[in-house]
Amino acid sequence: MHLRVTLLLLARVLSGSTQALGETRCAVDPEAGNNTFSAVFDAAIGERITAVSSGVGCTLRVDEAQLSGQASCAVPLSSIRVDNDDTKSDHFRQWATNKKVDPRKCAFKLEVPHLKLEGPVEAMKPVPFEAEGTFTICGRPRDDKGPEKISGTILYLPPGSYRDVRTLRIRAKIEGFNRERYQIGPRWTDGWLARVQQLAPVVATDGTIEVNLFGTEPAKK
Repeated sequence: MHLRVTLLLLARVLSGSTQALGETRCAVDPEAGNNTFSAVFDAAIGERITAVSSGVGCTLRVDEAQLSGQASCAVPLSSIRVDNDDTKSDHFRQWATNKKVDPRKCAFKLEVPHLKLEGPVEAMKPVPFEAEGTFTICGRPRDDKGPEKISGTILYLPPGSYRDVRTLRIRAKIEGFNRERYQIGPRWTDGWLARVQQLAPVVATDGTIEVNLFGTEPAKK
């Protein structure tokens, strides 16, 4: 999520570019099919629910001189499938929108305002990172408007190893993500109130979010 910013920096440094340092941009293509999002909620005495999407899109900005950057990512709610089941997917969309927004107009968004590396990285060698990012779900922030902690690795793929342009592969994880802090659930959704008590022990509130992303620079003209 997230992370891409730094990646670009890394990519430039790794490739030994002799160009003047400045701002670099790259993107994660939501149509590529290989940029994935998964969220697992595993209740101790209930179900293990997995929500997945391959529609992750991101824009990244990197300050190559400062080895820092920022990222903005989004996952359309309509692209998320729960346990590959139509009914569960529809219920999740009702919970996420509270039945107040068209699911096609809703997204999970993540802003990573600052990510900084200690130094350059080498090609094909994963580098661990930690950062903070702010989520909104259908425009709703966390109840305290605070950030989520993100950890993961960044891997620089030189031109020709994945595509003909420099690429950053980002793997990131958010643990202890509490959906109720974003008002995702039956208690905030009309028509579900009578089922809250019944669902409480079988649907976990805390889960783990993971993403696997490929951020690429635009092809040179």
